[in-house]
Amino acid sequence: MTEEVQSENKMGYMPIPKLLFTMSIPMIISMLVQALYNVVDSAFVAKLSEDALTAVSMAFPVQNLMIAVSVGTGVGINALLSRSLGEKQFEQANLAARNGLFLGIVSYVIFAVLGLIGSRQFYLSQTNDPELVLYGTQYVFVVTVFSFGLFLAVLSERLLQSTGLTIYNMYTQGLGAIINIILDPILIFGLFGFPRLEVLGAAVATVVGQICGMLLGMFFNMKKNKEININMKGFRPHMPTIKRIYQVGVPSIIMQSIGSVMVFGINKILMMFTSTAVSVFGVYFKLQSFIFMPVFGLNNGMVPIIAYNYGAREKKRIMQTAWLSIGAAVTIMLAGLSIFHIFTEELLGIFEASSDMLAIGVPALRIISLSFSFAGYGIVVGSVFQALGNGVYSLMVSVARQLLVILPVAFVLARIGGLAAVWWAFPIAEIVAVIMSTVLFRRIYCKKIQPLTKETASV
Repeated sequence: MTEEVQSENKMGYMPIPKLLFTMSIPMIISMLVQALYNVVDSAFVAKLSEDALTAVSMAFPVQNLMIAVSVGTGVGINALLSRSLGEKQFEQANLAARNGLFLGIVSYVIFAVLGLIGSRQFYLSQTNDPELVLYGTQYVFVVTVFSFGLFLAVLSERLLQSTGLTIYNMYTQGLGAIINIILDPILIFGLFGFPRLEVLGAAVATVVGQICGMLLGMFFNMKKNKEININMKGFRPHMPTIKRIYQVGVPSIIMQSIGSVMVFGINKILMMFTSTAVSVFGVYFKLQSFIFMPVFGLNNGMVPIIAYNYGAREKKRIMQTAWLSIGAAVTIMLAGLSIFHIFTEELLGIFEASSDMLAIGVPALRIISLSFSFAGYGIVVGSVFQALGNGVYSLMVSVARQLLVILPVAFVLARIGGLAAVWWAFPIAEIVAVIMSTVLFRRIYCKKIQPLTKETASV
């Protein structure tokens, strides 16, 4: 492809409202399908028993850690690749793509080894219940040892996203989620002649769906993504490129990994009261994905636009994208808040909620969802930091919210007010995050965005 054709990337000229929603809508749809799969997955497991649901819920820190590494690496690739295209540095864009795939493979190998040797110990560190340990060990073993589908699927999607081809991500994520949803009841309950695998079946369905999404994503990148070349023949790791990827990616990885630490800690606090509270917390994370996934999809459309236009030194387009994204995210989150307050019992009913689970879950979901009012703004601003190469700002906010506020406040509230008070830690933490995000957003605007002019651009 000639430089003249490549310079016509739509991220540099299409009107921002049309561009943002053109790039975001496919991602939002595909992520909603992903959210549906998460809910369906747990809903089927809940039909086995509450212990089965609790065991899968307790696996969240491990799954979240894998997602953190894959998505965080993808954020670094995305920012570098999109910025390189904006600066017309096409060979650097190819280096970012190829080294990104290499990093995905390395990450998979690490988690596969950890899954082989540490799955059972992970559960024993949380509970001595033999059924929880058995179910959980089976689940974590499969989703880690066969996680190559997850890592390469995520990175394939990020490559498509970086060049504005987000429509194909709708197909890759949609295929993986649909296959997972179809296989869940078949493998969990042993339908159509398949063996009844119970929780193990849910894990197998998950990894098969991820592998299918990976294969389709690699196909699209090789056949449809003409702005980059991911041919790995003769590949050698390029350390300067890897360093630039991780300059943005590592803060993002740490930021998202903190969520695993937070959930692990909250689960330990909740287990002081009852395992049912852990199930409620797990159900909350499944349900809230329906609200957060559209915002993440919006972000996935926003990040390459801001990174591209930062490379092209288009200040007006950067700020227009950021403010439009914030407005859309806040609107989505307020709608989610309404749903959680109006249909609380119906949402819990999806997971075969017992009377005890309803007694704990109804107030819990209504209190935690108050944090939605603030979270949309914080999520978008954090992604703006990443798109501009300041992932450390996102890390600072995430550390403050999830480690310095949620866990200590939840522990103190548990001691003072019991289980019912623990949930208030979440809205309190989001208020702190909004204040920090605003201060840092103003700082990055003054340092990086305000000085931008086309005339002073350097090569």
